[in-house]
Amino acid sequence: MIYKRFSLRLRIFVSMIVLVLAAFVLIAIVTIIQYREEVADYHKDRLERKEEAIKENINYVIRTTTYAVETNQIPLIFKEKIFEISNIHNLQINLYDLDGKLLKSSKETFAVDSIQQNIPPNVFEQIISNPDKRYVDKIIDGNRVFQSSYSYLTDTKFKPLAILNIPYLEEEDFIAREHYDFLARLGQVYLFMLIIAILFAYLISTYITKSLKTISDKMYRVRIGERNQKIEVQHAGEEIHNLVAAYNSMVDQLEESAAKLAAGEREHAWREMAKQVAHEIKNPLTPMRLSVQSFEYRFNPEDVDAKKKIIDFCRSLVQQIDTMNAIASAFSNFSEMPAQKNELINVTKVVQLALEIFSEDYIHFQPDSDNILLKFDRTQMIRIVTNLVKNGIQAVSEISQPKILVQIQEKEDAVILMVSDNGIGISDSHKDRVFEPQFTTKTSGMGLGLAMIKTIIENYGGTISFVSKPERGTVFTVQIPKN
Repeated sequence: MIYKRFSLRLRIFVSMIVLVLAAFVLIAIVTIIQYREEVADYHKDRLERKEEAIKENINYVIRTTTYAVETNQIPLIFKEKIFEISNIHNLQINLYDLDGKLLKSSKETFAVDSIQQNIPPNVFEQIISNPDKRYVDKIIDGNRVFQSSYSYLTDTKFKPLAILNIPYLEEEDFIAREHYDFLARLGQVYLFMLIIAILFAYLISTYITKSLKTISDKMYRVRIGERNQKIEVQHAGEEIHNLVAAYNSMVDQLEESAAKLAAGEREHAWREMAKQVAHEIKNPLTPMRLSVQSFEYRFNPEDVDAKKKIIDFCRSLVQQIDTMNAIASAFSNFSEMPAQKNELINVTKVVQLALEIFSEDYIHFQPDSDNILLKFDRTQMIRIVTNLVKNGIQAVSEISQPKILVQIQEKEDAVILMVSDNGIGISDSHKDRVFEPQFTTKTSGMGLGLAMIKTIIENYGGTISFVSKPERGTVFTVQIPKN
């Protein structure tokens, strides 16, 4: 409440100082967090590098030893070598057998008793259950942090031979000193910037207060065009009264502007609807054109199966024509595009029919079964498959050995459709916008396809997601629940 009694100039001044101080505190917090993460990453990477280097030396000894490369021969193979390797890398090395019992250590003989003779059971379970056969045990003792890495050693035939243990103490004194020195320098900069911010805030607050009258004079000339409720204030400064008077003069002009804005929004909505219809109609036209060209090029009248191929070809074209007709009919009735229907379809046959219009020989179809039933709109299922496959074809257009795989899986409560390709992938900066309307990275197209099929799928209570790696490909997964 006291803050409200301050003058406008003082409010602006205090607000700017508070924002600057908040920014300084936030930067300090982020700096400390970043430091801790960098220290953790540093020790993690350092331990991994040390471990790889030690493993290279150990593997070299294993390859060049004259002893039989067996677990029970480890103490003889590394009788002297383990001390050389430990001195080179300045780290203790322990070798355990495959049951977790100590075989050999680089620690001095009189101190071996202080070493764990067996790997702790909880740690041993983590080692054998870890897929990459490596585990790092972290122990905090007061202000000191120990990491102990365990990994498998193998012979020349990659058969497990022993377990390598490297105890590692995180030494942070030097890094901590560097961090404290940095914070001290940062504090000096903060103090200097705070003084500058105070002077700047004072000048800005004074300037803004004096400029209010100028702003009100300019507002008298603004005509927005829509009627709105006027403002009434009491016990305000002269500048505020002038600003309010300017606003009250402006709201009288808003009604006309509101009408124009509404008309513009309706026009924009019709344009967007026209774009969607155009996109939906063009979507099956491209594969139809390619299919016709392929049929014209490959058709042989003397083929014994010529009649069957003609029937299949015509059936595919008729299906696509029916899809476009449904879109056009839906638009003419100004309803959903197209209207949603629940009919029992054989997903395998519908998807196979949708794929027949594509002539690319690198498109492969793998259904779990020839008879997968689902309550879904036949036309919209074709739209989903056509959109995803077409996107995949565009993604592999520059790949030397393109491949698109369409899979159907049947679960107890859902049917899953997956379309994967080995194309250029989707960059991280675009992943959050893939399903946005009118977003596209192509030089042609409206960017409406994925947005519309996402709406179709969600209307049936389903989900669509994707996983993509740049230059490695993309996998789209559609999951539709059984009703």
